[in-house]
Amino acid sequence: MTDTNTLKPVDPATKNLVADGNLSDSQGRTTIADTVVSKIAGIATREVGGVYDLGGTAARTVGLIRDRIPGSKTNLSQGVTVEVGEKQAAIDLQIIAEYGVSIADLAQGIRRNVITAVERMTGLEVTEVNIAVSDIHLEGEDDNTPEPAAEPVERRVQ
Repeated sequence: MTDTNTLKPVDPATKNLVADGNLSDSQGRTTIADTVVSKIAGIATREVGGVYDLGGTAARTVGLIRDRIPGSKTNLSQGVTVEVGEKQAAIDLQIIAEYGVSIADLAQGIRRNVITAVERMTGLEVTEVNIAVSDIHLEGEDDNTPEPAAEPVERRVQ
């Protein structure tokens, strides 16, 4: 992860935008779309060790189908819902955690990474990051591989 203390803006005006979330000045106004914040939050969440995937079962199923279509792109904001105002953003995440990871520590790491990334890149103040853990992924369990066919069972009735 990048240390935010080492980032140096090229332009002094950019420093003010990043530091205080001031997206408007005498030269114009900057608006940031919800999809931008949700992509940043999705990428930042996936960077944290212990996160297997984002989204619930239905969203992941649609994502698996979409990934099999040639030329399609992975939805980086899957499992991410945001509310963006003029100066603030609130983020809701739905994740699948790896088995064995402390969920409390994982949630703390996700919050820290998401808040840092969103605030650094957009200048928006992140007011909250809500995390819903919808499933646990077990080692060796892979959603992309079909389950083996069941052995034929001898019928007990005719």
